[in-house]
Amino acid sequence: MPHSARWICLCLLLTALSAAGDWRAALPAAQRLGSGEFTWFGMRLYKAQLFTAGTEHDWNQPFALELLYHRSLSRETLAEASLAEMVRLNAASITAQQRAAWANVLEQAFVDVHPGMRITGLYLPGQGCRFYVDGKLSREIADPVFARAFFAIWLDPRARDTELRQRLLGLVGKDGGT
Repeated sequence: MPHSARWICLCLLLTALSAAGDWRAALPAAQRLGSGEFTWFGMRLYKAQLFTAGTEHDWNQPFALELLYHRSLSRETLAEASLAEMVRLNAASITAQQRAAWANVLEQAFVDVHPGMRITGLYLPGQGCRFYVDGKLSREIADPVFARAFFAIWLDPRARDTELRQRLLGLVGKDGGT
């Protein structure tokens, strides 16, 4: 194999490994901006943490949202709840085709979760996002519209849990009360 071909293979391998590694490899300067608990009818479902490279959230910069689950939830429940919120926040702009494609993507990206499991979403502006389950790449989605709609569940001003949003953005209770 010629020398230049070896370098190309090595570069491709390193690129693949960086995508397959933990999300922190893609966002090495990340610091926790904020965190908080999400509860539903008094049950703690998960702890959320937002990581950014800067001192504030910026949709034009990569960031990671990590969910540490306190309860068992099925893949189907996670996918359905996520899609319902994405549609609620973007109903006027989501086509039936997008909705069906997004439902499929969410089903493939998620797993059944149990207490102690982590799902981390890495937002990549203009590219899409990646999902990691317990630090391992689960799914890469090359759809910037999907990525923005998904992370809006927590970060949009119309998010269902506005207190959690405030905590994630570091605007109140830097530790999220934990």
